This record gives sequence, C-alpha cells and structure tokens, in this order.
Amino acid sequence: MSVGRFCQEQQITEQSFYVWRKRLRQPEAVRFALVERGAAPAATAAEPMLELVLKTGERLRIGRGVDEAALRTVLAALRA
Repeated sequence: MSVGRFCQEQQITEQSFYVWRKRLRQPEAVRFALVERGAAPAATAAEPMLELVLKTGERLRIGRGVDEAALRTVLAALRA
C-alpha cells in the first residue's frame, strides 16, 4: 500500500506519517515500571507523600517509608 493511500485511509497527513515513522525508528532505552491496578491508597496525615509528575504525564508517588536505595535506583533509571 502506498504512503499516500495509507494516510488517506487513516485520515492523517503524509508529513505526520513521516514524522511518526522517524520518531518510532529511533532506538530508546528500555524502561520498565511496576504498575498496580486499582486506585492508589489515600495518604494519611501520618504518612506524607511526594508526587513526582513526569513530562509524559506519569506520576510517581513516594511514601515516607520508601527505601532510599530503591528510590535512588528508580530516579537513576528515569534520568537515563
């Protein structure tokens, strides 16, 4: 199928197609995260939380009793 036909069927511009094709071909570092289903537990006054909001919209909630080494590992992975 030609690019023009594909774009017409998907109702996108050819310019948009090429921008996304270039973006998706660029290798990115492998990243992972633990995802828990369901609502996040509400923070209590006894357990203050820090919420880190990433540029992509994901939120990292950090509780008072977090293991410092684990937090450093997570932050290092986010910076990579």
